[in-house]
Amino acid sequence: MNYLGHAFLSFGDGEILTGNMIGDHVKGKIALEGYPEGIKKGIMLHRKIDGYTDVHPATQRAKLLFREEYGLYSGAIMDTLFDHFLASDPKYFPTQDALLLFTQKVYEQLAEHEQYFPLLFAEYFPHMKSYNWLLGYRTLKGMERSLSGLARRAKHIPPIEKAYEIFVTNYYHLNQCYYEIIDDLSGFVKIELAS
Repeated sequence: MNYLGHAFLSFGDGEILTGNMIGDHVKGKIALEGYPEGIKKGIMLHRKIDGYTDVHPATQRAKLLFREEYGLYSGAIMDTLFDHFLASDPKYFPTQDALLLFTQKVYEQLAEHEQYFPLLFAEYFPHMKSYNWLLGYRTLKGMERSLSGLARRAKHIPPIEKAYEIFVTNYYHLNQCYYEIIDDLSGFVKIELAS
């Protein structure tokens, strides 16, 4: 899961959300020092979500479509694509307005904890908010932009246009993979948060 997935799987808790969203930028145990307990829990949850998603059979099947062309980047591509299917899932976001309300709440909660943002997240958070990256996952055009953003951040990734083509061509198969993982992942996270 990418940003929308991590936000969704924070289940409305502002500190968990902050940790979950900044998780990629906080490396190792020593880096956790200085964060409030809720944010620490969110960072650890981010790592657990990534670990769970990476080994889930549905993710493994989906990544096969991208592996020949993108190798180890297949996982990062699938994280982004899963966010599209979540943004379009009528169970969670039946309308674009429902997703928009969710994204606005996410940005508000994150802004309340911005003193804890690592430098890189602090640099791009204003862009994330003003261009509403989380809402952008809902459309195919938004996914094209998201994949282009991934290509800018991952210096050695092959040209990303082929990934978009594979995504569109295999849309229903990839959507089915998403449906196979989302309830499992949601249940896993609820157990983690309760422990």
